[in-house]
Amino acid sequence: MPKKTKAKAKAKASPKPEKIQTSYSKPELNQFKVLLQLRRKQLLGDVDRLESEALKKADAGDLSSLPMHMADQGTDNFEQDITLGLMESEGEELQQIHDALERIRDGTFGVCENCHKAIPKPRLKAIPYARLCLACKRREEGS
Repeated sequence: MPKKTKAKAKAKASPKPEKIQTSYSKPELNQFKVLLQLRRKQLLGDVDRLESEALKKADAGDLSSLPMHMADQGTDNFEQDITLGLMESEGEELQQIHDALERIRDGTFGVCENCHKAIPKPRLKAIPYARLCLACKRREEGS
C-alpha cells in the first residue's frame, strides 16, 4: 500500500516550474555582477549616511529648554519623514540587487520571470536587477 500513497502524492504535487537558464555568457554575467555590486556599495553608503543624519536630528531634537517654532518643528518632521522614506526605498532596491545576484549564481539571471524570454541587454544595463522584460513589466503596471 505505501507505494500507491507515494504515487498519489507525486501525482497531486504540482510540477516544479522548469528553470530557464540564462542566455548571457560568463563575461556578460560578470559585467552585470560588477554593476550590481557597485550599486549595492553606493546604496549601503547612502543608507548609512541617511541613518546617521536621522539620528543626529533625533538627538538634536531633545533641546527641551530651547523654544522651538512650530514651523521649524514641522520642517524637521517633514525632513525626517523624507529621510525614512528614502531609506525604505533604498532598502527595497538592496533586496532586489541581492535577488539579482542570486539569479546570477543559479544561472537564471536575465530571464523574464513571466514569459521566460531573455531580458534585453539595454534594459539590464539600465536596471541590472530587472526581473521582467519590458512587455511584461508594462502589463504588470497596467500600461
